[in-house]
Amino acid sequence: MNVLNTENIKVEEVEVQESVFNAPLKEHVVHQVVCSQLAARRRGTASTKSRAEVSGGGKKPWRQKGTGNARAGTNRSPIWRGGGIAFGPKPRDYSFSVPKKMHKVAMRSVLTSKVQEAKLLVVDRFDFEKPSTKQMLAILQKLLGNSTSVVLALGEWTEAIWKSGRNIPGVRVMHAEHLSVYTALQYEYLIVDKAGLSIIEGALGQ
Repeated sequence: MNVLNTENIKVEEVEVQESVFNAPLKEHVVHQVVCSQLAARRRGTASTKSRAEVSGGGKKPWRQKGTGNARAGTNRSPIWRGGGIAFGPKPRDYSFSVPKKMHKVAMRSVLTSKVQEAKLLVVDRFDFEKPSTKQMLAILQKLLGNSTSVVLALGEWTEAIWKSGRNIPGVRVMHAEHLSVYTALQYEYLIVDKAGLSIIEGALGQ
C-alpha cells in the first residue's frame, strides 16, 4: 500500500495484512454491528404514566346506571382525556452486545471496501506545531480534492491536530484505537497515518 506525505506525494510503500485489508465482504455482519452501535447510543429515557401513576381517580365519576353515560369507574382510564397511557414507553436500555469476533469481521469488511474503492489513504504523519484550520484544509484539499467527508484515524494523535480539524464540516479527527464500524461508514474517506495503520493491524490481525 502506498504511503503519502501531506503534499500527496508517494514517499514509500508498505506491506499490509491481507486478512485485514483484503478480507471477504460480509454485509450482514456489518449491518448487525452497526445496529448494535446505534442501539447503544440511544438514551432510552422516553417515559409515560400508566393509569396507576396519573393523578385523579378515587371517586367513581357518576353512578353506574341511569345517567345515559357509559359505565366508568375512574377518570384515570386510558380512554379518558388526562388518563393514563396504555402500553406507553418506559425507560429502558436498548443496547445489545455482539461477539468481539463479529466486530473484527465487520471492521475488516469496511476497511476492505474502502481499499477497493480507493478511499483509504495512508499518510506518513501529520505535523502540526500549533492548531491551524487553514493548514488542515490545505492538506485535505491536496489529498482529497473537493471532498470534505473524511475521518482521520491517527496513531500519533495530538490536540493540535484535533483542534485543526474539529471546526471543518464533514471532518472528524480521532485516535485510531477509537475507530468504529459506524464511524468508518459515516464518512466517504478514511485517512490513517503509519502509526494508526499499525494500531489497526494489531487490533484486527490474525
